[in-house]
Amino acid sequence: MSVEKYPNHHMLGHRQIVDGKAGKYVWQTYKQVYDIVMKVGNSIRSCGVEEGGKCGIYGANCPEWIMTMEFTDASTLMQACNAHGLSCVPLYDTLGAGAVEFIICHAEVSIAFVEEKKIAEVTPELKAEAEKQGLAIFTWEEFLQLGENKQYDLPIKKKTDICTIMYTSGTTGDPKGVLISNESIITLLVAVDCLLGRVNEELTMNDVYISYLPLAHIFDRVIEELFISHGASIGFWRGDVKLLLEDIGELKPSVFCAVPRFISHISALLSGSDIYDNLYSKFYNMRNGSKHAEASPFSDRIVFSQVKERLGGNLRIILSGAAPLSSQVEEFLRVVACCHVMQGYGLTETCAGTFVSLPHELSMLGTVGPPVPNVDVRLESVPEMGYDALASTPRGEICLKGTTLFSGYFKREDLTKEVMIDGWFHTGDIGEWQPNGSMKVIDRKKNIFKLSQGEYVAVENLENVYGCVSDIESIWVYGNSFESYLVAVVNPNKQALERWAADNGVSGDFETICKDPKAKEYILGELTRTGKEKQLKGFEFIKAVHLDHVPFDMDRDLLTPTFKKKRPQLLKYY
Repeated sequence: MSVEKYPNHHMLGHRQIVDGKAGKYVWQTYKQVYDIVMKVGNSIRSCGVEEGGKCGIYGANCPEWIMTMEFTDASTLMQACNAHGLSCVPLYDTLGAGAVEFIICHAEVSIAFVEEKKIAEVTPELKAEAEKQGLAIFTWEEFLQLGENKQYDLPIKKKTDICTIMYTSGTTGDPKGVLISNESIITLLVAVDCLLGRVNEELTMNDVYISYLPLAHIFDRVIEELFISHGASIGFWRGDVKLLLEDIGELKPSVFCAVPRFISHISALLSGSDIYDNLYSKFYNMRNGSKHAEASPFSDRIVFSQVKERLGGNLRIILSGAAPLSSQVEEFLRVVACCHVMQGYGLTETCAGTFVSLPHELSMLGTVGPPVPNVDVRLESVPEMGYDALASTPRGEICLKGTTLFSGYFKREDLTKEVMIDGWFHTGDIGEWQPNGSMKVIDRKKNIFKLSQGEYVAVENLENVYGCVSDIESIWVYGNSFESYLVAVVNPNKQALERWAADNGVSGDFETICKDPKAKEYILGELTRTGKEKQLKGFEFIKAVHLDHVPFDMDRDLLTPTFKKKRPQLLKYY
């Protein structure tokens, strides 16, 4: 148990604010956190919450989040973490209007921990009114005092017990409560440990992680569980994406997990002419089998070390997940960041990581790598989309089996039966096995429609193809059975389009350039050129584009919290 092995080692840290300025990270040790966790457990039980109860957590990443979660679920931090048999239920409002209320009611949450910023100021009058409705409100300090000098019998726990109910965003309908057991999380942690060991990148107590991806999502959740199991340190960001690089510089993490959108943003900030001058020779050497540390030591020391320092100087692994990472960005970072860049694939239903690409394997660029240990994978043919799992290049729906899988959707056995068939979880994603054993996600099973001439269009596959255009950040392709051709909304790359505008006599700010017919013609031409290079069929070519200078975002309800496109909402908006 980590608290026994590393009692005095740094566990949770945050930046101290002095006179309005952020200072150094201050830390709590494993033993200090353990003592608080035990108080939290006793206090929860003192409120009458028994085994099987549901505990909600609503707020940004912070030490208190971990302390509450560790008490309720399947951490390896200590034996008492999930000893009282409660299920942790993350609450988050990015799922849409009314999502928090829906989850509280659907999951039957009896106690919730809420960040102060998420609720209005609790006045004495409001507190008194809440008490009339049978609701007790405490500050964190008041709550910890409830369990003073109290002890409770601990129920016998089983590996199949549900440690968390994590609600998924989805693109339509109400959120679904994914039931995750103790066994699922522990199995995944063992699998990731095994994978890292095979590539000589084992985690140790000296590793440091920056917590900024939402703990309400499975991706960051299991990563932090993994770090805790090794007695490593977790530092929290200040909650402002504009200050994240500054927090990284101060914390100096060794592992950084991110979604592709933020990784692309970092890549743009790190690029420069001197970088590109040295980029190609190192990449050429890496292509020919050199490890990144050996491919160009001189360039690393003189040029790329500047990039490494901006990322804290100690980074050895960047892991991208939740959505596809473009090959161009992955190539760029693998060369300039002087660390391993790995891309993973998984869903909430699979307890996150299912595939992870391997270090030093440039042939895996653009793929999500091979399966992690403890997971069985097969492809299932989708004839209506032309995907054959038995073809020379196997393509089909990715189906998964193993103890990392979820235990079903809470109170939705009907939905569980739709995706769990003969023990196999049907992801809805279309994959293509590569000769090197890695998986490439190429399409989405449900994202298919028919044009007026009767041709089926696999739209997600097309978006992946057109996403290779370096001048665009994101693209949404649309068509329907009443039209014979496709159209698209494009978020252009700001730097690339402004550079093109300067070279072609188009003036104005970025928004003005996006409205210029010449810019639309240029982007459409680049899409057409790419379509020809990729040998797309005639009906798969885009015939018209709209350029939006504002990226697709959650504020307009165009993306899920994991940055997947909400197609019905995109159609309504545009």
